[in-house]
Amino acid sequence: MMVPLAYDDSAVEYSAVRQNVGLIDRSDADVLEVTGRDRATFLHAMVSNDIKGLTAGRGAGAALLDVHGKVQALMTAWALEDRILLVLPAGLAVKASEALDHYLFSEKAAFRDATGELSLFMLAGPQAAALVRRLTGIEPPTATWSHSPATLAGVEVRLVRGAGETGEAEVWVVAPVAQGPALWDALLEAGAKPVGLTASESLRVETGTPKWGHDVDATVLLPEIPLEGLVSYAKGCYLGQEVVVRIRDRGHVNRHLRGLIVDGEHVPTPGDAVLAGDSEVGRVTSATSSFGLKRPLALGFVRRQHAEPGTRVTIRSGGESLAATVTPLPVPR
Repeated sequence: MMVPLAYDDSAVEYSAVRQNVGLIDRSDADVLEVTGRDRATFLHAMVSNDIKGLTAGRGAGAALLDVHGKVQALMTAWALEDRILLVLPAGLAVKASEALDHYLFSEKAAFRDATGELSLFMLAGPQAAALVRRLTGIEPPTATWSHSPATLAGVEVRLVRGAGETGEAEVWVVAPVAQGPALWDALLEAGAKPVGLTASESLRVETGTPKWGHDVDATVLLPEIPLEGLVSYAKGCYLGQEVVVRIRDRGHVNRHLRGLIVDGEHVPTPGDAVLAGDSEVGRVTSATSSFGLKRPLALGFVRRQHAEPGTRVTIRSGGESLAATVTPLPVPR
């Protein structure tokens, strides 16, 4: 179903996630199914995190890079007994499948676009785990992206521990798409508050979670965005590894994704220039009216020399000059 800007009052939806439990529909995500006896070792050699070490019931965030270290896709890998599910931003399953298949030679691995087959609901908030426990009778997994089967309102589901993209505790509830409406209704009846796009965007930007096509795309080096949860430095080679390790050990990137707390009430537009004096030093990539800060908040790439938290900059937006302060991610509230 199409997610509306708001189901009710966006401020109330935001508060539900910060104080209780909200329900966010993530069913627009693409899903790529990987099967075959070599699926884990092949993916391990392709993406930035440890896949070979994932036993059934575990998962990991990862990035698919090109040889120059630029991001081709962000993903989450969920290891099951007989396959690995890659959950990707909308529209990336085919691209990722083609990119991976290009490097497939004698390995036994196959890719299938499973987009649209699953309902992906995310419970977010300090009471998310308690609600799941009450409905299923079991404790949801605790390790990030670990997952386990359960029964909820008569529906066979998979419970997946989220990575905190909202800044709060998260439990995904995953089921066949045909069971989605009944599952959604059961979660609402149990007390979860549905969260629309406006509130979820405020949560995302405050947390500094990069959004594909806005804050990260194929022009972005992986070390330019927050890396935690996406990279293993202990694993062997993968596409783009040399660049990532070289930047970590001997160099630096020329820009960083940062938060920009804006003075006044004008919300910038993605693409607006970030200035230091008369010089352009960055661009806005996402912007919202932050419910937590009660003022405009943006994400943007800022050149290294001006990316120190506390640095004052100006955003040129629609003929206006907006004063702003560079802030780390997640944005302190």
